[in-house]
Amino acid sequence: MQLFYQADILKNQLLSEEDTKHLKVLRKVQGDKIQLVDGNGSLFDCLLGEVSGRSAKLQIIKQTKDWQKKEREIHIAIAPTKNADRLEWFVEKAVEIGVSSISLIQTEHSERKFQKNDRLIKIAIGAMKQSLQAYLPIINPLLPYSDFIKTQEHHQKFIAHLNDSAQPLQAVYKSSSPCLLMIGPEGDFSPKEIQLAQNNDFQLVSLGNTRLRTETAGIVACTILNQ
Repeated sequence: MQLFYQADILKNQLLSEEDTKHLKVLRKVQGDKIQLVDGNGSLFDCLLGEVSGRSAKLQIIKQTKDWQKKEREIHIAIAPTKNADRLEWFVEKAVEIGVSSISLIQTEHSERKFQKNDRLIKIAIGAMKQSLQAYLPIINPLLPYSDFIKTQEHHQKFIAHLNDSAQPLQAVYKSSSPCLLMIGPEGDFSPKEIQLAQNNDFQLVSLGNTRLRTETAGIVACTILNQ
């Protein structure tokens, strides 16, 4: 199965330039049937129309709503890594494993103060198609930690931290309720940030007994929350 992507397919029945290039690589021609997702949960069966230049015309045959609908709502907030490649790797793998939203947070110990969202969204789209999903996770832009934390109203709020009082994530997570988990930077959250999280009803959790890289912690968290 090969998926293509068009966010506004119901209004614009044209394939994007990038996916049109992919069509040509796959040697698809007019009259062939292809499948496409809109990132909002719908799968479309389409007939391929004229392929010319940088676009391809489409004719919708069937729409299947809530295709491969997620059982859990998982929101990961993560401090951008110093190396941009590591953050991009996290986004790709988190989407493949299963995540609803990814937020970028700027903490006291963050070494990266700026991050372009369009690159991460493009990676998320590719991962969605690769893993045969119809829902594109929301990628939220970088926000200061204190601004982000005060606006979150999830039923379950966790902050990953190596601390003797932190409970294993799998022991306290209830899969029936949406959850938010925060992952800190290479230098971890500051004591002030930990206290602010607890003041805002975040629970300290552990992802294991070893100290993990930021992007590794994010992947471990996604895996635990999807089990």
